[in-house]
Amino acid sequence: MDYTVSCDVPVPMRDGIVLTTDVWRPVVDAPGPVLLVRTPYTKEMDIIHGGGAPVTVLQMVRAGYAVAVQDVRGTGKSEGVFVPNVDEGPDCADTIRWLAAQDWCDGKVGAWGNSYLGMVQLWAAVEDAPELAAIAPGTTSGDLYRAPWYSRGGAMSLGVVLTWGHLMSQTVLSRALAAGTGDDADLPRLMAAADDDSPSRLRLPVADQPLLRKYLPFMVERIIEQPERGGGWTGMTPIDRAAAITVPALHVGGWYDNFCGETLRTYEILKAGAGTGQARAGQRLIIGPWSHVNWSGIFPDRRFGPGAALAASEVTRWHGAFFDRWLRDREDALDGLAPVRIFVMGIDQWRDEDDWPLPDTRYVSFHLDGNGPANTAAGAGVLTSAEPVHDAVDTYLYNPQQPVPTLGGTLMRMDGYDGPADQRPVHDRDDVLVFTTGILTEPVEVTGPVTATLFVSSSAADTDFTVKLVDVHPDGRAIILCDGILRTRYREALDRPVLMQPGRVCEITVDLIATSNVFLPGHRILVEVSSSNFPRYDRNSNTGGTIAEAAAADLVVAANHLHRGPAHPSRITLPIIDRPRPHAGLGRSGRREAT
Repeated sequence: MDYTVSCDVPVPMRDGIVLTTDVWRPVVDAPGPVLLVRTPYTKEMDIIHGGGAPVTVLQMVRAGYAVAVQDVRGTGKSEGVFVPNVDEGPDCADTIRWLAAQDWCDGKVGAWGNSYLGMVQLWAAVEDAPELAAIAPGTTSGDLYRAPWYSRGGAMSLGVVLTWGHLMSQTVLSRALAAGTGDDADLPRLMAAADDDSPSRLRLPVADQPLLRKYLPFMVERIIEQPERGGGWTGMTPIDRAAAITVPALHVGGWYDNFCGETLRTYEILKAGAGTGQARAGQRLIIGPWSHVNWSGIFPDRRFGPGAALAASEVTRWHGAFFDRWLRDREDALDGLAPVRIFVMGIDQWRDEDDWPLPDTRYVSFHLDGNGPANTAAGAGVLTSAEPVHDAVDTYLYNPQQPVPTLGGTLMRMDGYDGPADQRPVHDRDDVLVFTTGILTEPVEVTGPVTATLFVSSSAADTDFTVKLVDVHPDGRAIILCDGILRTRYREALDRPVLMQPGRVCEITVDLIATSNVFLPGHRILVEVSSSNFPRYDRNSNTGGTIAEAAAADLVVAANHLHRGPAHPSRITLPIIDRPRPHAGLGRSGRREAT
């Protein structure tokens, strides 16, 4: 299909700021619907990459849609000052109204894009923009506290905060240099600070980030220095206004994406609580074997096979069908596409489902047991679905000067070393407790939300507890599936810190988000418990004070204790799916599906 491109089209905002927009239009006789992509990473880059998703601008133009790609305020060629998150709702609404008023638009506007480009869609959806007909927010969050800046357990996502913050500071500095201001000596420093293995990760106090304070103070003042999910986070949680969202949404995520939990949660909340019946019924979900930046399904320690290539073809098809349904009123466009599409790891196959979590889920407690200390993989830790037998207390020293290093998982790395990494390098540490089943003789499918209930005590008034769910392969590889962390001061609520009483046993819940994996015969199920996962999360100083302000000299060692057994049934709760398993892929309700 022939098309035209208009570059740097000025779009005025309500406060007079002008945002530059490239408009790609198919050569057609009549007005048609428009798709919007808004990016802080320059519209030239996202024209090629399609907003971080496998879907590209050209694909959607060739499908007959006009596409507008816009630099958000204070980035690229757009006017204004870039303050993450703050102006996106009004700016989105103003842009949507402008697009709908053009003579080449039929009045309907949709939006797609991943990560920050997905966040702006959720902000747009809670604004007064009736022209917005559908959104496709991928690998993103409707609650920016829970992801990406902090966790569901209150620990700061240090790696993301510093990597992204320093990357966007480069954008701010580059604009200043182009205007004849700014210090060009800061550019290499910012580039080094954004590196995955930068010494900035080790800097203490954590709030001592001079380059962020200089170029992107929001990251220090609104993120690092506001660790509780209270009033300071108002305006950064659009999902709290779910009833104001009246558009269908296609949610796309990955099991190893740092936004996975919020992708799933946003789907669930909007399916139950969006503002209209059409919006509730119009929610769709795809979760693949992907990380935030790796959509290939190929990782150094694990490959998910040719089925992972759905990222390059089927996701594009889903976007096209979804927008055809809601922007072109083609009521049959989604026929044959289930509400939920997930990749089941282990068997490495795609499967259609009717809902999330799966309606036939059976939640089973696997207890942390064993007749002896569980420290290291050589310890006596046992994971069993039977009732625990041995009352025991496992003790280890958590030293924030020597934290357990992050190995894969959902740490957002730019070099691809995230995702399903082998955990064996940390299994010989005395501060890692390891609990393992025997070798499985039958497949065990775990698909759905995963939580751990632990009975713990500490010498400290505040400390962290981490939990990982791991698939141990016959060749010894211990591949992480999902994990979580709880900062104990937030064990009651994220906006109400309560310190522990040293030595007193507390029952805590650690949210490991979710996974979908079949543990095959010959494999083992493994659970790790520790107190750090660095630099994915910041280190707890163990003092009970403000962690971001703690200097190296302030860090103290905590003696942490896991209580387990009949009196203290510490356990992980796994969502078990019992269905027939034909050799081909499983369709909805266990039906055979062609592969």
